[in-house]
Amino acid sequence: MTDAPSTARPDQRRSGGIARIVTASLIGTTVEWYDFFLYGSAAALVFNTLFFPTSDPLVGTLIAFVTYAIGFAARPLGGVVFGHFGDRIGRKKLLVLSLLMMGGATFAMGLLPTYDTIGVGAPILLTVLRLIQGFALGGEWGGAVLIVSEHGGDKHRGFWASWPQAGAPGGNLLATGVLALLAAVQSEEAFLAWGWRVPFLLSGVLVVIGLWIRVSVSESPVFLAAQAKAEADAARGVKDKAPVVEVFRRSWREVLGAIGTRFGENISYYILTSFLLVYVTTHLGLPKSTALNAVLIGSAVHFATIPLWGALSDRIGRRPVTLIGSVGMAVWAFAFFALVDSGSFAVITLAVTVGLLLHGAMYGPQAAFISEMFDTRVRYSGASMGSQLASIVAGALAPIIAVELLRDHGSGTPVALYLSAAAVVTTITVAVIKETRGRDLARPAAPAAAPPPRPAPSAGHKQP
Repeated sequence: MTDAPSTARPDQRRSGGIARIVTASLIGTTVEWYDFFLYGSAAALVFNTLFFPTSDPLVGTLIAFVTYAIGFAARPLGGVVFGHFGDRIGRKKLLVLSLLMMGGATFAMGLLPTYDTIGVGAPILLTVLRLIQGFALGGEWGGAVLIVSEHGGDKHRGFWASWPQAGAPGGNLLATGVLALLAAVQSEEAFLAWGWRVPFLLSGVLVVIGLWIRVSVSESPVFLAAQAKAEADAARGVKDKAPVVEVFRRSWREVLGAIGTRFGENISYYILTSFLLVYVTTHLGLPKSTALNAVLIGSAVHFATIPLWGALSDRIGRRPVTLIGSVGMAVWAFAFFALVDSGSFAVITLAVTVGLLLHGAMYGPQAAFISEMFDTRVRYSGASMGSQLASIVAGALAPIIAVELLRDHGSGTPVALYLSAAAVVTTITVAVIKETRGRDLARPAAPAAAPPPRPAPSAGHKQP
């Protein structure tokens, strides 16, 4: 299939080359995921004592992860609101807004007083800021992957759209790297006293860089064409329903498919990264630098290989590549904890790196896969809702469930079973949904069903 002809105006082609669009999306998503993952790492390392002090370290960590999950709870709402306006007024404006909200909330976290200073007000303020983070990220993902998917051609969409996906390990790499550096050069007392604030305050600088690049890109040509058609329809008196209403009315199967596709991917990522920090430091009693450096190395490999998985999905399809990851993860879950239990830094790093490679096989094609499930007029809403609902039932609960399983059983085996079962859910989902590779995003997924013909009036019966 040849690439769809561009509908962009000449000025858009000059300012909106695909490389520039990809760079803007990658940097923006890296900054936003840095902010989001920074909280998860801090929840495992410092928030349990600074904001949620208890006599049992695992209980404090569990409470910190509950507020971590609250951020996920706000993501579907962000997906609805950002998706609605993104489908109505454009992808670019909403991406700028989401970056400002996320960066502002993260910077404010770095200024918060702790529990020892203001008591219960500290965790309340932290939770409010976490809600703002989640709301902003709920709108970020859909817009970032769509503006790339809709600028790129049909033949290489998997590759181009996978670059914003690389922003997740990029952000985690950045967040973990800053924390690992501070842990290496500071004492435990200095890190708890003020060092943990530095990565949060650094977010302000990163947001300025992200905004500078993001505001320079052009709007999606596919969206502009759909918007022009919607305006022409409105001029003829044709009323268009709210995008979120249309999603659940006509595309609920695609929403379920997106949730199932993300389920195992989402759970595996947070167990391989956030929960690992708890497992290594609390259960195995190893230094936090062991887990941080293992995740750092694994995230670097993850970042570099996600686009390769996306490119492979352009050649053999979204489904086969995703299945490589989900089936592999279902098996690797058991090897992962067995290797981590060795206590060896090299072996732990191997376990994390292979796990993130398999995660990348699910995550790399995902942006194109989910984008291709929906029509342009509801694509932002549909992709955001499917993705963010999966985050609630999967990623939000994953660290909490894993910590509870660890507390109840005292080993990683039940967590491995949980991780493997999640990967099986994604395997089953992807096995039954349709392949989307090569779809022209400017065309509807399927023509709208025509209304059934009215029966002819019988003889002697006057039609009203």
